[in-house]
Amino acid sequence: MKALLLIDLQIDFCPGGALEVPQGDQVIDLANQLMDQFELVVATKDWHPADHESFAANHLWRRPGDVIELHGLEQILWVMHCVQDSFGSQFHPQLQTDKINHIVYKGTDKEIDSYSGFFDNGHRQATGLEAYLRDKGVTELYIMGLATDYCVKFSVLDALSCGFETYLIEDGCRGIDLTPGDVQAAMDAMVQKGAVVMQSEELLVG
Repeated sequence: MKALLLIDLQIDFCPGGALEVPQGDQVIDLANQLMDQFELVVATKDWHPADHESFAANHLWRRPGDVIELHGLEQILWVMHCVQDSFGSQFHPQLQTDKINHIVYKGTDKEIDSYSGFFDNGHRQATGLEAYLRDKGVTELYIMGLATDYCVKFSVLDALSCGFETYLIEDGCRGIDLTPGDVQAAMDAMVQKGAVVMQSEELLVG
């Protein structure tokens, strides 16, 4: 069975949001079109408590972009974003959420970030996504969303490590490129691990 996985199509990651991904809103219409091509659609949400330790605001004298060690892991500090039940944590208003079968919440533990839809960044806890997909009989996973070089990348890598046949819908993603070249490096890493890069038109033909 095939499933579509939408990564973090939330207000805070779109233009005008707290941690906007350039042109992030441009993938929303594509997501709406692609959902009609799948029996099963799953979406992830960043869902942070306000005191999440990945937020620069929760560390004295730290700024967004600083890198620290957080409970044994390297952590980039971010602006506050996708705080639970906040306006910015909501799905983009143009996303047709009635087509989504299941939502996975990630980044809920204040002590560890969770870029991937499958596990936190230390692979200490699973989100339940793999178990849900297994239960539904999913073998092929098609992934798109925000941002290419963070949550999309780590979701794709974890999907591959879990044994799913994994496709990245390239034109359905946008990246941050915090350091120029990050997006290309992410693409290279996903392909190297076995992801198949494709364009949305391959699914929308006919």
